Amino acid sequence: MAEKIVKRADAERTITAILDAALRCFADGPEATVTQVAKAAGVGRVTVYGHFDSMEAIVGALLTRSLAEAEVMFDELDVESGTAASAVERLLHAPWILGRYRGLFEAGMRYLGPQRVRALHDQVFARIEAVVVRGREGGEFRTDLPLGWVMATVYALAHAAVVEADAGRLGVEEAADLLSVTLLGMLEPVQKMA
Repeated sequence: MAEKIVKRADAERTITAILDAALRCFADGPEATVTQVAKAAGVGRVTVYGHFDSMEAIVGALLTRSLAEAEVMFDELDVESGTAASAVERLLHAPWILGRYRGLFEAGMRYLGPQRVRALHDQVFARIEAVVVRGREGGEFRTDLPLGWVMATVYALAHAAVVEADAGRLGVEEAADLLSVTLLGMLEPVQKMA
């Protein structure tokens, strides 16, 4: 029994090393190969393939891990308290959204495609949607746009900020600030003309 626990712990450490190495490789571009990932992880290709059957599996595991970290961050940020606008502001400046996973979105689009990447984000975006709904119900956010359109816009703008920050065209903090200003401006209720 103890031997199984040791083997499982070794396997978990190896998987973590492979995923961390893949993330470092993707920071340089989505063209990373299994050979590059194995070298960066300090293991052989056979070891990588023993845990992941393809780059798609590696990218899927990385996205799943990053989104699980985002879920933990939601709890730490306490997005249910305060105004909806302040919750959005906290969310958009959280370190998980920009900078930490440099290159992963582009790798996800390359290896998994837009539908799978979007589906993997469903749970996280459900939490964001709950904040938007709270803001709409409380009169903080506009209600004249369909909720589905608002959430599609949030998703698109968040990933535009990620792409710009990953490419170095915007600093991480600048991208978060611009994303926040843009989204909160879009969510703000339309003032009626007198």
